[in-house]
Amino acid sequence: LPSRRAAHGAMEETAGAERGFDLFKFVRHPRTIVRLLSWLFGMVVFACITTEGYINTPFDPEAKCIFNQDYSTCRYAVSIGVIGFLACVFFLLLDIYLPFMSIGTKRKTLFVIDLGFSGVWTFLWFVCFCLLAAQWARTKDTRGIPQDAAHATIAFSFFSMATWVTVTLHLQSVSRRAPRFLCAHDNTVF
Repeated sequence: LPSRRAAHGAMEETAGAERGFDLFKFVRHPRTIVRLLSWLFGMVVFACITTEGYINTPFDPEAKCIFNQDYSTCRYAVSIGVIGFLACVFFLLLDIYLPFMSIGTKRKTLFVIDLGFSGVWTFLWFVCFCLLAAQWARTKDTRGIPQDAAHATIAFSFFSMATWVTVTLHLQSVSRRAPRFLCAHDNTVF
């Protein structure tokens, strides 16, 4: 019996390898598009803060965060942006690899990790958006502050939250719609 299971798993893996990877189909998939947008938006958030998010006055050589001079706000937004950026790369690679996995338990575990991370990251982007907006509203002296960078950071943190919500909802619908995808070798999700 164990040799029959091993042979069946090997046949499924071979069938997945024979089908191959269709890059055009993968790039057009809605989850891939939203992940790429999440990647881009996260990059915009941390790039805006790292390039224009700190200013100093002629009288004070120490750079201060443009969001109400609150270092933790800038650090939080940069951290969320960088980790979200890296997570998007990881989950895009996982999306490529997942349909070719033949072991259902590993497939399901990776899918649940993806779903859980997406849900948590949605919440963290929500916190980031609220924090940035609140600190910007409390910023009293905006002279010398690149306001377009602050507005872009706030806007793209909101867009990031929206894309992570979309990924989370899509993953939930996949788990309800195609439970066989999580257990057996089935490439119908892509």
